[in-house]
Amino acid sequence: MKIGIIICDRYKSCAGGKCFRLMQNREGAFDIYSKDKPLEIAGYTSCGGCQGGNVEYCPEEMKKNGVEVIHLATGLVVGYPPCPRVEYFKKFIEEKYKIPVVIGTHPIPQKYLITHTNLHI
Repeated sequence: MKIGIIICDRYKSCAGGKCFRLMQNREGAFDIYSKDKPLEIAGYTSCGGCQGGNVEYCPEEMKKNGVEVIHLATGLVVGYPPCPRVEYFKKFIEEKYKIPVVIGTHPIPQKYLITHTNLHI
């Protein structure tokens, strides 16, 4: 199965090590995939920065490369501040490109989870 990952532009220098390692081990958000089938990253890019302009176009390129599922990286969920458009990105990609979208890649680090939970936003 071919997977695409879209990360927050604020983290565009991220090399993806945690996402790639957890994908190979089927941990975090990748635990939904069978260990019997190989997974391949066929697309990895940033959202393009706020307002997420690259989200309108990058799924098309990923689809051309055979991507079957797109993950919106954990950094979009726990960034400073968390991206307010994550749910919109998911709906947009699924509607326009007919590709399933999973929110998240690796588990949210505990220190960020505690902080964001305490904010009650």
